[in-house]
Formats: sequence, structure tokens, C-alpha cells
Amino acid sequence: MVGIGLICAALIATVYQSTAERIKKLKAEALEQAVYQVIPGMKEKKTFMVNNEGEVVPVQDGSAPAELIFAGYGEDGRFLGLAIQASGMGFADVIKVIYGYDPQKQLVIGYRVLDNKETPGLGDKIEKDEDFLANFKALDVSLTDDRKTIKNTVTTVKNGQKKNAWEIDGITGATISSRAIGAIFQESTQKWMPIIADNIQVFTNDTSLSHGQ
Repeated sequence: MVGIGLICAALIATVYQSTAERIKKLKAEALEQAVYQVIPGMKEKKTFMVNNEGEVVPVQDGSAPAELIFAGYGEDGRFLGLAIQASGMGFADVIKVIYGYDPQKQLVIGYRVLDNKETPGLGDKIEKDEDFLANFKALDVSLTDDRKTIKNTVTTVKNGQKKNAWEIDGITGATISSRAIGAIFQESTQKWMPIIADNIQVFTNDTSLSHGQ
């Protein structure tokens, strides 16, 4: 029995080692595609990170920061927006998403689910339901005048009860999953929007832009 157990363990380890690199590659490719999907019209990408001083800087070759932010540019090099990853607990497991953000309009302009283990046919509607996806074409995440926090709490409401641009119209039958998305957006935008406002010139290459202008 011990010998069989050792053989099984060795087989599992071999399979994991042989597939881990491919899984990593596929996830990287899916992320790359998603970045372009959440920023309409994007043709070029630059990758940034937040350093230990809280400054946004370009990612250097060989570095592997835990959190990345992607800047998207059009064919003419014009800055179009940012792609930001976020995650939070859903009904079954952690949900990972990526969303596009337009700093000039202070709106979320796109959204894709990167990893989702929610119930098939119900919870997985957060990545398939067209009405739900429409919430993220112009979701209001505007900042207060001092740019320290977002003005309104991003929250999911019952299906059909959305009245404000910062609300997410939920999915009937997938209440927990759609509420989880609202919580993910609230936490992520509360964190990232002030950082982006303080560092907007880094993405636009326009040194005339600064905090408070």
C-alpha cells in the first residue's frame, strides 16, 4: 500500500509539473486578451505597478509584482484608459475580474471575469448575462473633489431597481454572485481611483497634469 501511495504521489507530481507551465501560459494569454476587451479601441498596452513609496511606475523586465495595472492606448498613441484586476469571495469561491476605467470620465467602461467557480446556470451569469454586463459600460466611480475617495458606494441592487449610475442591476437567481461583484468593485475602486488620480500623468505622459487639476 505504501508503495502504491508513493507511485500515485509521484504520478500526481509529474502531471502537475508537466501542466503547470501550460496553465500559466494560458492564463497569461487570457489576461492579455481581457485587457484589450475592457478598453474599447485599445491597440497598445503598457504595464505599471505601485512601488514601495506608493508611486506608479513602469514594470521593469524581470520584476514580478503582485499587482499590475495596464494602460491602453489607441492607434494614434492617445491614452484611452486603464485595465485593473480585482477579486473577492463569491458564493462558491474567489471571483477574479478585470475592468476598464476611463479616468477622464471617471467611469468603468468594460468588465470581464477572469476566474469563476460559481454555480453553472446561475452564478456564472455574472460573465454571460448581457443585461448584467451592460452595467459596466458606464459605471460611475467618480471621486470627491479632494480625490481621496469615490463619491458614492458601488452596490448591487435587486434586478430592475437600478436608479443611479453607480448601482449594479443584479441577476435574479444569482443574488449572492452579483452582490459579490458589487463588493469587489466597491473595494477595488475605493483603492485604485485615488492612486490613479495622483499618478495620471504617468499614464498620459502629460507632465502638466497633477493632483487637484
